[in-house]
Amino acid sequence: MSTPTRFFRITLLRSAIGLPTRSTGVLKALGLHRRLRTVYHPVTPDVAGQVFAVKELVDVQEVDRALSDKEMKELRQPDTGFYVERRAGAKQGETVEEA
Repeated sequence: MSTPTRFFRITLLRSAIGLPTRSTGVLKALGLHRRLRTVYHPVTPDVAGQVFAVKELVDVQEVDRALSDKEMKELRQPDTGFYVERRAGAKQGETVEEA
């Protein structure tokens, strides 16, 4: 019986400028080249050790599945900040679906 695969969602929060080459090498090995970049890696002791080496620079969450690029883009889209109660010229009792 295999267990479901879990993933680390790793986001680079702080820049590695001025840090030792070892830290920047770990970030490159994880695939983090720019700030606020998010990558997914399976939960393994190797990846956990790499994350531990740069724990001050990254944000890590354990998730059930890796999101696609399209799903990540949808998550970054902000809410519109408004909603339509009724259309202009609609009667007081009408809702948007009725109009």
